[in-house]
Amino acid sequence: MLTLLLDSSNKRLDVGLANDQKIIDQIGYEAWQQQSEKMIPELDNLFARNHITRHDIGAIMVGIGPGSYTGVRIALTIAKVMSFALNIPIYGISSLRLLKIGEQPTICLMNARSNRSYIGVYQGQKTLLNDRIFTNAEVLSFIKERPEYLLSGDLDYLGLSGEKNNVLQAMFDLKNHLTPVDALSINPIYLKD
Repeated sequence: MLTLLLDSSNKRLDVGLANDQKIIDQIGYEAWQQQSEKMIPELDNLFARNHITRHDIGAIMVGIGPGSYTGVRIALTIAKVMSFALNIPIYGISSLRLLKIGEQPTICLMNARSNRSYIGVYQGQKTLLNDRIFTNAEVLSFIKERPEYLLSGDLDYLGLSGEKNNVLQAMFDLKNHLTPVDALSINPIYLKD
């Protein structure tokens, strides 16, 4: 079975295709505020490169936020439409959880603007801190109190550096730990008021 992997919740656009064992094709790059123009052409290219059609897809995994309001909606809308139209399962995953690094405790961060951050803390399959919004000052204090934790995400806005990972690989690695949901009931995670 082929699984389509999608995430456009932050500055990047990530599109991938996996069989039952591994990711067989993927593309990812920074596309800030261009995901809506680039997602469908990248899907078309992915299908053409692998000589498949949408009918060959057996499941879809998608990052559901938090993150950019529009970015989250782009990948999620495409995933929902395909899941509903093709009657295939859809798996929604926290976009912060996709930033975790292996089995190590990882503070996963994204810029929430207005001097705030989206934060979630994960270790392996465990959630140590549910996704939420902190002020940037709270984030920096939280990090300082946990020097043994890894940092991951887009950290430039905080003047920090951290680990990089492949969000699609992280997504695929979670598949056996998730339950598919109905395409009509899956919702984005925005966290902002």
